[in-house]
Formats: sequence, structure tokens, C-alpha cells
Amino acid sequence: MSILLHAQPCDTTAEGFYFRSAEEFTAKSHFLRNDYGEPVEEFEIQFIDGDLIDCDLAKAIDLHQGSINHFLSCAAEWEEDEKIAVIVAVGECGYSFDKNSTPDCFEVDIYRVATMRDLAEQFVDDGLFGEIPEHLANYIDLDAIARDLTADYSETEIAGERLIYRCG
Repeated sequence: MSILLHAQPCDTTAEGFYFRSAEEFTAKSHFLRNDYGEPVEEFEIQFIDGDLIDCDLAKAIDLHQGSINHFLSCAAEWEEDEKIAVIVAVGECGYSFDKNSTPDCFEVDIYRVATMRDLAEQFVDDGLFGEIPEHLANYIDLDAIARDLTADYSETEIAGERLIYRCG
């Protein structure tokens, strides 16, 4: 699905327009005039239509007039996991984002599990608590481990999917 954005002029006497590319934004904004015939220079950029992950990316990186081209490139080129990493890093962990930022710039651990208890179970299954004999496995308190994990891990929802993350 392609992304549809709207340029809402800060000048209240001018009408906004829809666009799908940086080139289209430049062309339409160049000729836009307000009710007094003056050029319009400042716009609020609004995400109108596209994939939920791209909408969340636009919010996280604070899509604005100066970042249209970079945002559209990132949305088109990055894989879903890369977008999620940036959304979590910038939107949740407080990292800053600029035109040189890539998903590899951020230290975040992301787990595609819905709850802390699911993460606790995954950690036990992965052996992070050592080898647990089968006859003792039923005595592991996953709820207690899940409560302990909340000290370092947090939950979020991105594009309708619940995730657990830890900032680096």
C-alpha cells in the first residue's frame, strides 16, 4: 500500500493538499498561494493512509515538512523489524532520530511476545536460568519471573502487535 500524506498549511487562508511523494509535495507547495496571493511556506504534515507500521513510524520520528523525503525513503526501504526497532528506540526509549539514523544505530532488544509472562516462559525455555530438571519444571514460578522482568523490560503496542522491549 502506498502512503498518502496531507500538507496542511499553517496559514489559515490557504487550502492544503494530498500527496504521495516528496516531488509531488514540492510541486504542489511551490504553486500554492493563500487568499491574498502570497506563497505558503509552512505546512503541518499529516499521515492519512498507509500501513499501520508506517503510521507508527511517522509518529515516532515526528514527521514534518523537512523530513518528508527521508520518511518516505525509510518507509519504502526498511523491513518491518527495522521500522519496529526505530519506533521503539525513538518513541519509547528516547533516542533521537535524524537523517543519518538507521535501525542499527539504536540499542534495543525487542521480543515478539504479548506479555511479560510469555517472555519469562521464553527465557526459561531458552535456558537463561540454567538447565532445569524436568521433575522441577512445574515448580518454576513464571509469574514471579515476569514481575522481576518489569524492572528492565516494558510493553508496547506497534501496528496492533503487542511487544516487549528493553532499552540498551
